Amino acid sequence: MDAFMALICPNSPSVWDGNRTSECFDNMVLGFGVNAATLVMIFVVGITQRSAGRSWTEIWLGTLMLSEDCSGKHARKIFLALFSCHWSLFVIFGSGFTFKQSTAWRLYCSSQVVSQMLSVCCLVRPLLGIFNLLATCSSFETLRCLKESSIVLLDIVFGISINIIRIKRSPSKSSSLEESLLSTDMDLEEGCLKNSGNTQSYWDLMTFKSITSVMNCGAEKQLDFEDLLQFPADMDPSSCHNALLSSWQDQQIRNISNPSLFRAICCAYGWPYVRLGFLKVFNDCIGFAGPLLLNKLIRFLQQGSGNLDGYVLAMSLGLTSVLKSFFDTQYTFHLSNLKLKMRSIIMIVIYRKCLCISLAERSKFSEGEIQTFMSIDADRTVNLCNSFHDLWSLPLQIGVALCLLYTQVRFAFVSGIAITILLIPVNKWISKLIASATEKMMKQKDERIRKTGEVLTYIRTLKMYGWELLFSSRLMDTRSSEVKHLTTRKYLDAWCVFFWATTPTLFSLFTFGLFTLMGHPLDAATVFTCLALFNTLISPLNSFPWVINGLIDAIISTRRLSRFLSCSEFKPGLEQTADSPSPSFLNEQSEATSKDAAIAMRDACCAWSSSDEKEWNMVLNHVTLNLPKGCFVAVIGEVGSGKSSLLNSILGEMRLLHGSIQSIGSIAYVPQVPWILSGTIRDNILFGENYDPRRYSDTLKACTLDVDVSLMVGGDMAYIGEKGVNISGGQRARLALARAIYHGSNIFMLDDILSAVDAQVAQWILNNAILGPLMKQHTRVLCTHNVQAISSADLVVEMEKGHVKWVGSSADLSVSSYSAFSPLNECNTYLHIQQEGSMATNNEIEQDLLLEKDATHVSEEAQKIIETELRKEGSVELDVYKNYAAFSGWLITVVICLSAILMQASRNGNDLWLSFWVDTKTGSSQTEYSTSFYLVILFIFSMINSFLTLVRAFSFAFGGLQAAVKVHDTLLYTLINAPVQFFDQTPGGRILNRFSSDLYTIDDSLPFILNILLANFVGLLGIAIVLSYVQVLFLLLLLPFWYIYSKLQFFYRSTSRELRRLDSVSRSPIYASFTETLDGSSTIRGFKSEDFFLATFTRHVALYQQTSYTELTASLWLSLRLQLLAAVIISFIALMAVIGSHGGLPVSLGTPGLVGLALSYAAPIVSLLGSFLTSFTETEKEMVSVERTLQYMDIPQEELHGSQSLNPDWPCRGLIEFKKVTLRYMPSLPAALCDITFTIGEGMQVGIIGRTGAGKSSVLNALFRLTPICGGCILVDGINIADVPVRDLRSHFSVVPQSPFLFDGSIRDNLDPFRVNEDFKIWKVLEKCHVKDEVEAAGGLDVCMKESGMSFSVGQRQLLCLARALLKSTKVLCLDECTANVDAQTASAIQNAMSTECRGVTVITIAHRISMVVNVDNILILDNGNLVEQGNPQALLQDEFSRFSSFAKASTM
Repeated sequence: MDAFMALICPNSPSVWDGNRTSECFDNMVLGFGVNAATLVMIFVVGITQRSAGRSWTEIWLGTLMLSEDCSGKHARKIFLALFSCHWSLFVIFGSGFTFKQSTAWRLYCSSQVVSQMLSVCCLVRPLLGIFNLLATCSSFETLRCLKESSIVLLDIVFGISINIIRIKRSPSKSSSLEESLLSTDMDLEEGCLKNSGNTQSYWDLMTFKSITSVMNCGAEKQLDFEDLLQFPADMDPSSCHNALLSSWQDQQIRNISNPSLFRAICCAYGWPYVRLGFLKVFNDCIGFAGPLLLNKLIRFLQQGSGNLDGYVLAMSLGLTSVLKSFFDTQYTFHLSNLKLKMRSIIMIVIYRKCLCISLAERSKFSEGEIQTFMSIDADRTVNLCNSFHDLWSLPLQIGVALCLLYTQVRFAFVSGIAITILLIPVNKWISKLIASATEKMMKQKDERIRKTGEVLTYIRTLKMYGWELLFSSRLMDTRSSEVKHLTTRKYLDAWCVFFWATTPTLFSLFTFGLFTLMGHPLDAATVFTCLALFNTLISPLNSFPWVINGLIDAIISTRRLSRFLSCSEFKPGLEQTADSPSPSFLNEQSEATSKDAAIAMRDACCAWSSSDEKEWNMVLNHVTLNLPKGCFVAVIGEVGSGKSSLLNSILGEMRLLHGSIQSIGSIAYVPQVPWILSGTIRDNILFGENYDPRRYSDTLKACTLDVDVSLMVGGDMAYIGEKGVNISGGQRARLALARAIYHGSNIFMLDDILSAVDAQVAQWILNNAILGPLMKQHTRVLCTHNVQAISSADLVVEMEKGHVKWVGSSADLSVSSYSAFSPLNECNTYLHIQQEGSMATNNEIEQDLLLEKDATHVSEEAQKIIETELRKEGSVELDVYKNYAAFSGWLITVVICLSAILMQASRNGNDLWLSFWVDTKTGSSQTEYSTSFYLVILFIFSMINSFLTLVRAFSFAFGGLQAAVKVHDTLLYTLINAPVQFFDQTPGGRILNRFSSDLYTIDDSLPFILNILLANFVGLLGIAIVLSYVQVLFLLLLLPFWYIYSKLQFFYRSTSRELRRLDSVSRSPIYASFTETLDGSSTIRGFKSEDFFLATFTRHVALYQQTSYTELTASLWLSLRLQLLAAVIISFIALMAVIGSHGGLPVSLGTPGLVGLALSYAAPIVSLLGSFLTSFTETEKEMVSVERTLQYMDIPQEELHGSQSLNPDWPCRGLIEFKKVTLRYMPSLPAALCDITFTIGEGMQVGIIGRTGAGKSSVLNALFRLTPICGGCILVDGINIADVPVRDLRSHFSVVPQSPFLFDGSIRDNLDPFRVNEDFKIWKVLEKCHVKDEVEAAGGLDVCMKESGMSFSVGQRQLLCLARALLKSTKVLCLDECTANVDAQTASAIQNAMSTECRGVTVITIAHRISMVVNVDNILILDNGNLVEQGNPQALLQDEFSRFSSFAKASTM
């Protein structure tokens, strides 16, 4: 063995020569061993390719060629590969490029297997070659170290270039999902790279030159979406979401019970992500070249040598910084591109899931929770990209730094390591607590966003009830719980920051202390190399807790998303089946019925429960039903009998527990509460279909929308606000019907559409739409209480408590026990007076309709009702920062700033004291102090620094929490007091964006980025002061440097602000569209329009993607230039130090200790300058969230106060007087009420009727002061209501709104939120409202209602709202279409109950049913905002020319 070793290593030891690894070890292990390992890996790649049909000759030839290329010990001469456009791939400089290398390259260009083998060679070789470099650089042979560094660096560049070319050569169908480092195309035959038409040069790509045009534009004007960069094709959300979707579906197949979104993401993006990891390895390793070169430079300065090594080292220090800046920005760019791609895809997958999941299955998630998936969980999941690479990269950086520390201070660094190790279990424990607090906080955030959405949706009703403060207090309770967990998290974060920020200071204290106590002398090279390494440690040590927290947040979010995405999807098809006992029989039955039946239900049992629920409350019980093709079917039944559930079960929205449901052909669905899109009238009708002018015109006429549209500003291009806020209830119903008719489906499912319109319009719709030529040949299923519709039906289905009670023709309906449907019951015997009126023709009705001119005020608002979202220009104003400081508290702001400045001063003092220590020990003036004295002072500095770090961390946490609480509370208070018009003109999604994304920024990320900004600022300030003190010549560079720096940041900030605002503006449509889709998902599925809505949403996401991509490119453009600027500073200081050491400068540059300090301070400028401006611009971007919330703190407010105080029993009589009242919704619009005057006597019951949109609801708006009147006055019991505090006024009236409002909570809370009534009284009122049985069946008064009472039908919800109004017991009761959705029998019973319960109460009833107002004391008939007729209804019925008489005729047709 000895003889063998002597043969191999004749002139050197085998491993160690006393100072470093021996030359023999370098050659054999780090040279030959590395190359041998490389060749083995090459051959393995070749073998794997052999299985794909490659020849052995090709593999052996490739290996031989590459062995010459890879295994000779550094045989390659340095060459530069310059890629050209058309003719050649590279030009070789130098005479050493061998024949075999040329042959290998030609093989690469012609052979796929060799190209892959060469790619592996060039990736593995530099990685393994780093060990040889480290061994070489541990000696003091500068030029040898530089030579080895150049070779490894060349390997890296060559390896990356080869892999880029290979990736670009791969066919387009390759599974590679990430854009390669450089964007090029390869001509396979010529072996050369060709730029595609829009491909930039490599230099432009590396320097982000493409953004320059955008930045020039941003400096001159306000940016718009047209000015943004186009993102790469592989980032287009419309095409790239399929990768994640297929991976997720594969996960569901493999792991049915618990599929993991995390694993799906890994499958889709794992390889591109790993490739970026290689780039990060190179980037991190280059970062350690700085401290090594610094060490050699300081040792050179100490030795005072006169050779050129100093200049080479000084320039190398600068060039290393330049190289790292390019690697750093490229890594960030490609990682961020991957993140942007993932974010858009996750958003689309969530949206797609909402389109595909049935209402029953979705019931296990609240709306707030689903909205949080989109607004917060998607972003948190994307942060996995950062966290996972940092999870291995940060420990690697820490480990390498510790290894280099060992070479400087030997085992003394173990004392510093001990502190780090002791903190690991502490931080682990803190991380667990943070994870727990985050999970609890997210639950409360979900609930808060749900409640906020509830308030925004029903704000009009809440204001009429006077319940704004009640609901805001409920919301504040949830916010308090959220803030409680946020506080826990923030203070735990503060402890994390404290532990990790003080670690480097304590590390240096203990390391230098132990080093000197071990008897080693301190010198400048050792101290300042260690300080540079400590500074290198600061970033990974400080980042690690945030990485852990981000990882925890991301894992929690992926689990939440996995649970949502794993829900079973709605399967669009002809047939649904469930646990059927005899499938063969059902198949036969299906075949038998499919020939003549459009819909066939066989023993179907359905429930509104998700697949996870073990217990369910069946809503439809063993329903068997066959509906023939082309017939008109009327579904009747009492309130809550299961009519709407029957339609939903056919649509597949309910869970089918037993039996089967089959439908033949396409379906169009109109829900009971019409779903209206934000958009034009035409958009709402076309619903993604092509425009056919003739069919479109016929559809408008059939739904009597032609007159309405002709009177709107903009016609059918008039804009409809969110949920149709600016059109009447009748217009919403007709618009939804028009949508269904235009689509011309085989089956029409119409849920009680006639109840929202008046009798004349209902008759027209029945004759010209439902029974008209456009729908005549189709199957029509109508849930209704309308007598004319029932009598016109081919088939009547009567429902009772979830069962089909009776099926037959309308002629046989009298046989049924459901005898309430008799024409005589509608208006009693008064209607016999005008019996001949029932023969009126459709032409007469049409004439009446045209004469009536449905000129509703709200329709005329349509064109300008939705205001464009405001976007400020220029820099974020100083007032925004002042406001945020005021929210945090001025005292805490001062404490934060002082603690940060003093903390930095203590850190700089610590370093200056070290330099003084070094100089006194090594200098000529021996002012002798004991080692313990120096250590005590160092200890004092460390303790002061630790204390101030703790103060800064906790004061920042406290200030951030104060601001978060105050911003939310102020924003909520301002919005609660805003007038109704503000909510009509502002989409709810836009407001909700403030409460979700913007508030999340203020809660979490803004304090974090502000903390970093402050730390960077005081850090730069400290460095500038120390450098100016140590090197006076630095002041010469400071002025031009600051000039260039300020120009750069000004040029960048003017664009970045605009991009951030565009980002916020482009984000709002995503959330608005998402919220809207949640409400109308059943309608979308009914029309099979999922693809259309997914495409629309994808366009919104693509615009958001484009904004983010431009923003990213701009920030990296700046980062690169700043880092290059910092590299100039490092080179300058290093060169001045070398020149000064030669005595070439007239100014003394100080002692070796101070020069070492200057050089160690210059190194972090690279990262600190970039970090400072990045954090500054990020802060400015995050401040846009504060700016956006401040916008909504400055909106108009209602006049809450009044000069007239009220008695608790006011109004005691109920006398209401309107005196020449005029009301306009906007100054530019016609009056909604035109100078109307009437008196409602005390205790009278008055009915208000008129065409849809005639101004009926405007009377209530004026009475409740929802909209201020322009002229006249309204007196109640002689008191002008304008003088009464508005909340007092509303709380003294009772109202039942047109759209029933039930909130999440117990039935008791819904009926009696202030808990002032006894149970027996509540039950008594429920019985009178005919809803007691349903409440008892649901579980009593304490049962909790979810999702706005979806477990009750619309009619039952109206009855509960009526019960709520009766419990309030006021002298004025307003009913706005409160019985529109209940059957005639129940409506009659309610009318009787009202007549007995409301004696002495002034009742104002707005109704379309003549039967509801035929027995009142007085009738008011409105038309176009004018009072055209009033009087006793019985007297008016006698007059055949009265308007009321014509309404009565229409109701019996």
